[in-house]
Amino acid sequence: MSSTDVIPTVRVIDIHKDYHLGSNIVRALRGVTLDVMPGEFIAIMGPSGSGKSTFMNLAGCLDRPTSGEYYLDGVSVQALTKDQLAAIRNRRIGFIFQGFNLLSRMTALGNVMLPMIYSGVSGRDRDQRAKEALASVGLQDRANHRPSELSGGQQQRVAVARALVNRPSFILADEPTGNLDSRTSVEVMAILQKLNAQGITILMVTHEADIASYCRRNVQFRDGKVVRDFVVENRRIAEDELAALPPIEEEVAA
Repeated sequence: MSSTDVIPTVRVIDIHKDYHLGSNIVRALRGVTLDVMPGEFIAIMGPSGSGKSTFMNLAGCLDRPTSGEYYLDGVSVQALTKDQLAAIRNRRIGFIFQGFNLLSRMTALGNVMLPMIYSGVSGRDRDQRAKEALASVGLQDRANHRPSELSGGQQQRVAVARALVNRPSFILADEPTGNLDSRTSVEVMAILQKLNAQGITILMVTHEADIASYCRRNVQFRDGKVVRDFVVENRRIAEDELAALPPIEEEVAA
């Protein structure tokens, strides 16, 4: 198959999205056309109100466009029922949020298991796959800890593991480093770069140019339109940056 025959993971054609607020109409997207190819790692950037979050909601099948066409892996999203969209969100798309969105009463393992409960995975398989997902983000020894017992970076790793557990081919990350310090942000980007190297397509919203520089491609929104789309030159490699940092001193118990 030639590169011209590859079906985009996401293809939007002249997408518009309007919101009605009383007698006012807010035009959040104004004719966006964009392809996201399999295996890409794209940062969606732009100021507040630029339309980037609206675009991510549409890409994640959380909302429908007012007009235009959206194809996910070659399938027209507009033709799908609510149940079909819910199944896609659960089985084919992994979501990572800035606020982690973990359930406080559940352990890390329990939080990671949640998507599998909704997709009908058996109990034994849920446990095994959740442990594997936690191990993939370096948290196998925190499986029985609740969110309040984890640092912000560890909570975000649990959220990444939860996004991975149904083995999606496409991950949507909404400001995944927004609540993290600099070092922990690099650690999360190292995980995302590793997942992308394994073939997972990643679309990430960020307002931080330094975080966007870890991606392979940047798409910038303004006033509901794409105003710039470019390949990142000299892309930062998070794993190399972590290796160059001094080790974290561990606290010694008295």
